Amino acid sequence: MTTTIRTFIALAIIALLGGCSVHYSTTGASIDNEAKTVNVRFIENRAPITNPTLSQKITQKLRDKVTSQTRLTQVGDNEPRADYEFRGAITGYSFSNAAVTNVDQAATSRLNVTINITFIKRVGDKKGFTQSFTRSADFSANQLPSVVENNLLESNIIPGIVDDIFNRAFANW
Repeated sequence: MTTTIRTFIALAIIALLGGCSVHYSTTGASIDNEAKTVNVRFIENRAPITNPTLSQKITQKLRDKVTSQTRLTQVGDNEPRADYEFRGAITGYSFSNAAVTNVDQAATSRLNVTINITFIKRVGDKKGFTQSFTRSADFSANQLPSVVENNLLESNIIPGIVDDIFNRAFANW
């Protein structure tokens, strides 16, 4: 009798686990089993103030992150519809004062970047999103923005925005 019960329990567990379909990844990315391709379209720069290389840098960093941390293959814009697609535009790029001293002088300045992203899913639950992502970085007001701008973008803002976009699209927290 106990052998029959044990066999029944073992078969029930196998049937239960066999019916589940969950994809685990060491990167934390959750991707539908049917998804094979992704298209990260060129992120346009529509901000009133622009950095001439920012669009290309963000687009390439997002492409690199998606292809290196998922099993998806990047397809070109001329390919038929990809399983996942990112479209976006830089909508904000500005410098502002972040902190003022007691004599009304700026002590710290801030570079702010905002990107609007639309993520389209054509497989699975097909739940995409449209969302703005903003990152900023502070620097000493004694420094010229043109001197620190590229370093702030490369070391802080671009990696942060790309991580935010990737996590929103693929990490189901």
